[in-house]
Formats: sequence, C-alpha cells, structure tokens
Amino acid sequence: MVDYIADYLENIRDRRVYPGVQPGYLHKLLPKEAPVAPEKWDDIFRDVDQHIMPGLVHWQSPHMHAYFPALTSYPSIMGEMLSSAINVLCFTWASSPAGTELETISMNWLGKLLGLPDCFLNEKNDSPGGGVIQTTASEATLVSLLAARTRALMELAELNPDMQSSELLGHLICYCSDQAHSSVEKAGLIGLVRMRYIESDENQSMRGAKLEEAILSDKAKGLVPFWVCATLGTTGSVAFDNLREVGEVCARHAAWLHVDAAYAGSAFLCPEYRHWLDGVELADSFAFNPSKWLMVNFDCTAMWVKDSTALHRTFNVNPIYLRHENSGKAIDYMHWQIPLSRRFRALKLWFVLRNFGLVGLQKHIRESVRLAQKFEALVLADQRFEIPQQSNLGMVAFRMKGDNALTERLLKRLNARGFIHAVPACFKGVYVIRFTVTSPRTTNQDILDDWNEIKTVASEILMDVFGSENGNIVVPKKPRISLKETRELNATFGTSLLLANSPMSPKIVNGTHAAICDYEQVLTSCAQTFAQLKMEPKDSPEMRRRIRGIKMWGKKFSLDSCMDMVQGMMVEQSLPLCSEDEIEDASNVN
Repeated sequence: MVDYIADYLENIRDRRVYPGVQPGYLHKLLPKEAPVAPEKWDDIFRDVDQHIMPGLVHWQSPHMHAYFPALTSYPSIMGEMLSSAINVLCFTWASSPAGTELETISMNWLGKLLGLPDCFLNEKNDSPGGGVIQTTASEATLVSLLAARTRALMELAELNPDMQSSELLGHLICYCSDQAHSSVEKAGLIGLVRMRYIESDENQSMRGAKLEEAILSDKAKGLVPFWVCATLGTTGSVAFDNLREVGEVCARHAAWLHVDAAYAGSAFLCPEYRHWLDGVELADSFAFNPSKWLMVNFDCTAMWVKDSTALHRTFNVNPIYLRHENSGKAIDYMHWQIPLSRRFRALKLWFVLRNFGLVGLQKHIRESVRLAQKFEALVLADQRFEIPQQSNLGMVAFRMKGDNALTERLLKRLNARGFIHAVPACFKGVYVIRFTVTSPRTTNQDILDDWNEIKTVASEILMDVFGSENGNIVVPKKPRISLKETRELNATFGTSLLLANSPMSPKIVNGTHAAICDYEQVLTSCAQTFAQLKMEPKDSPEMRRRIRGIKMWGKKFSLDSCMDMVQGMMVEQSLPLCSEDEIEDASNVN
C-alpha cells in the first residue's frame, strides 16, 4: 500500500483529473451483496485499480483547479497512518494525555506562526483562550454561532426572567456578507436564528458602515444582534471583509465576531499577507483549514477562541464515566466541540509543522501565488478573456468576454474533456471560472499546458458560435512604424536591436525594452570594451565560419553578432588588445 501511494502521488500528473463516468456506473460493476467468504487482498485491490480509481476526481493533481486546495503531504500521511494504527480517542485528558497536550502545543505553535494575538493562545494554566482542532470550517462556524447564541440567551434571560428561551430565541439575529460561504447559512438554519446578509462593495468586501446600518435598523425593530461572521478569503473571489471596521461595529453592539479564513488563513504564515489580519484582536473566534493549503490531509480545521468558557457553557456534559481526577486541571476537548469522540489529528499537524518548518511552508504558499500570477498574466494577454475582479493569493477568476453563456459553455466542455477541472462563481450576475493553484507539484509547464487547453476549447466554442476563433472581438492591429519615422520623432532614439541567438534575423524593437545604441558606434564601442576588459580571444573553425558569413552577407545584425565579429577580427590579427587604428578599421566594417 505504501508503494502504491507513493507511485500514485508521483505519477498523478498522468491521470485524467476529472472522471468520464455517469451516475450509477459503480453499481453496475460491483456485486449487490457483501461477500460471505473472505476474499483475497489481490482481488480486492484489483477492483480498486479497475473500478474505484477511474471514478475519482484526483484532487492532488496539478491540473485540479476546482474549489480550494485539499492537499496532503508525506509527513501528513505518515501522521495519519500512525494515528490510525494507535487509534486513540482524545475526548478528555485522561483518555489520552499526550493526544490532548500535543494538540494544545501544536495549536499554540500554529497561532504564533500566523501572528495571532496572545489572547488566542493557551500557554498558561489560567489562560481562558486557546486552540482546538475541529473537523471542518463549517463545524467551526457552527460551534462559534452556538456558543454566541448561548451567551446571548443567558444575558437576555437575566433581563427578561419571565420569558422562555424559545421566546428569546425569536429575537436573535446574526450577520454575514452576501459573499460568505454557504456553511454560514447552514449554521443559522441549525441554530434556529435569523440570518441577514450584508451587501458587499465593489471589491466583494463587507464594510463596517453597511453592517452598522443593518444592525441599527434591526435594533429598532426589537431584534438582538448577537453574532457576525467576517470572511477573509471568500469562496467566489478570495475577497476580504474589512476586519477592523467590522470588528469595531461588533464591539459597539456586543456581538460575537467569528472570522472564517478557511483558505486564506494559511497565507498568514507569510508576513506580506498579514495586512488582511488587521483588527483580528477584535475577534472572539478565528478559524482556518490547514487541510486546504497547508498540506495537512483532511480533516483538520484550526480554531481559536478568546474565551473557552463560552464553549463550555454550550457543550459541557459531565456524566460520571467521563470524569477524572484531573478534571479542571487540564483541557478536556470534548467540551470544545459538538461530538464527544475525536481523533488524534494533532499528530499529522505536528509532523507537517516540524518536517517543513516555517521556511518550507512559506515557500509552498509563495510558489502557489506566483503560479497564479503567471496564469493571470496569460489570461490578460489574450483579448478574448477578462478578469472582472482583483485576483488574490492562489486563485484567478476569469471569463470569456461577452455573454455569460460563452463562459458557461467553456467550463462545461473543459470539465467534460477531463484534462483539467474547475468550478464556477458569480459576481453580481457575472459568471466566471475559478482557477485555483492547488497541487504542490504544479510547475510552470503545467500552467502553460492548462492555459493551452483553455485556449483550444475557447477557440472551438467561438468557431462554433461566430465562425471565428476570435468571435466578435475586434483585435486591433499593431501599427507598423519604420525606423526612419522613429528617428524623425526622436533623434536620440538610435537603433535598438534585440539581443538574440539568431544573428541572421535582426529585430528592431521599442527602445524602452532593449539596449539603445547607434549602429555606427556599435563596433567601435564593442572593440573598446574588449580592449578594456583584456579578454582573451577564442579561435575555432565555427567562429571563423560565422564571421565570414557575417561579412559576406553585407547586412546589419544583432548586437551579439557584432560582438562575435569584433572578437573574430581580434582572432584573425592575434592581438590581445586592439590598437586605435584597428578600432577605427573595425568601425568601417559594413
């Protein structure tokens, strides 16, 4: 199995990333009943290879660009294997002391690497804050909402002792951006509270003024704002709510502020991205997924709270069989979550943090961002495409110019072909394709290959619809400007020659992009340079043939050819240095 895993990951680039199967395909291939007698492992594994693998979306592939990353790594796999083998349950300190304490230590490490305030750490016995590993960001959102709801109901009950909790619950209302993840809406449904969506600005960001306006309006109606979710790195466009503005509004109205940074949180390991964290000290809880971009395999969501007593009030149950003599002296993580039992997830996080270190993890994040920027440049260079929103971190949301139907058709055909996989998003009625750099194995060539696939399919669609690869997009022709006209416009322009390895095909280029020189001065300056540097001339049959060809051709060539010619003349005359007469002769060569 270890060999199979290693071979799978090392050769995953060769697999079709998106399966070409239809619903029900596996039901036709496997028996309808479980076997009565034991089966051989070889037979079982043959079915994995022949039936299971062809029906998978290969999330670790460098051609997987859908959703957000769901990465793994060898250190994480080793941690998962060991955790599965020992299979301890870490619901109380007594049930697995090392499991509990390693989780606290790892979460303190990770919080410091992100630059979180000390109030979120648990390094002292009397510290009310701390970190816990949840299964998903969706669960972290729900946990924070339920904890905030408990706090709000307790406060309302003190002010309204004659009212039942069910009556008080009807007065609660919470808020999030209209760009927030669907899990926020689900948390509201499970928590039985009203959810109000704040319209984002032109950058898909929730701003404090809009939130304040909504809260004041709801308070006037007798509602009680109790919870706000700010998103750092939205699913649709990796947009960032203005955390400081939102936090200040929450502080004024005593509302719990939860920060959902599921994808973007990993980027805060790099100091250059921490400006988006400005105001995090105003938050009550913060969560992100190491199981997305940090190469810790699913499931692993890191969640920090300022005051864990809010979680205890919500989730604390204390039957006699869960009590132990150190209760109250150590963390019992069963009180920080919805389920009772919990896996030893801290082990794989600890392995990754130690095996990669901060430098290795930062390098991984920055490389993903660089590759996304490379893809963005390719998109912008093609006039058939556009990027309607600012691109952040490792994702680019792009579209074909024109009607939404063109982009939708492009995405469907790309996924049907199976060579790359992506999913859509919509910005205020504008349909886009999300292109996320996911795999740590992605290279420059993978990006180029994927872009070529996108261009090929786009050309096919435009040909089908408009009868032209450019569709109805008018591509302006670049005006041809002669060298004579250029010199008339700018007498000091001179002749700009593109340095290249093709001396027989000189190219005149814009002087702002290449070295500027007057051709008449080239040979003189080249010879003087050789003389000053005292370079030893190199002689060879290839060089002599090259120089003879240049002289016989009688044309002007690129600067590197001129350098070769000067060097060739030095070889012919066997001079280590050039005299003034020889420099003058060199300047007369055509």
